[in-house]
Amino acid sequence: MMKARGLFITGTDTGIGKTHVSVRLLHVLQGFGLRVAGMKPVASGAKWQTGQWVNDDALALRAASSLPLAYQQVNPYVFEPPVAPHLAAEESGERVDLERIHQTFLALADGVDCVIVEGVGGWRVPLNADEDVSDLARALGLPVVLVVGLRLGCISHARLTHESIMASGLVFGGWIANQIEADLPRAVEIIATLTCALGHEPLAELAFHLESDGPDALKDHWNRGEILRLVEA
Repeated sequence: MMKARGLFITGTDTGIGKTHVSVRLLHVLQGFGLRVAGMKPVASGAKWQTGQWVNDDALALRAASSLPLAYQQVNPYVFEPPVAPHLAAEESGERVDLERIHQTFLALADGVDCVIVEGVGGWRVPLNADEDVSDLARALGLPVVLVVGLRLGCISHARLTHESIMASGLVFGGWIANQIEADLPRAVEIIATLTCALGHEPLAELAFHLESDGPDALKDHWNRGEILRLVEA
């Protein structure tokens, strides 16, 4: 059986643009002619729509996928309150089961060339009493891509997260610089510092913009060759 291909997208924190990066990455891969699907296994913060709870990030990933997907294929665990997922799950009387997520991922991967899996929050956010996001990435066995939201303090957060990813034994696929502030002082120097600290030039540098596919998206720079190599490895 062919190994399921994909990337696991994590971040230095919550609110640093993982979904924005994941959606843009899905579009980049479609530009190579690949069939792709987005997945957000666990999401907290949902609204009631068409008879079910749905999360805006998961909806964006579904919309950016190459084929029509049922919501549950993209987001098997969705919780209404916008709090840490293990707390939201406890309030709902559920426990996030990594094996259920793994089986959902395999079924999704069977119909596409690549699955972009977006984590929830940061790298060590708890999912239940015993497991966190890093355990989810390990269960799926995908290369990990770190999204760094460029802002004051991001260098330390990025280095700590990178160290934890490397200690997990998973493949560190690289990092993406996402400018989340319109006027960040020393952005070029910050990227240079992170390139040295993380041992890789960024897979992409995303400019600050308010819309995922607005005109400012043209300012984004993607290392398309390296991304394709990573996906096809």
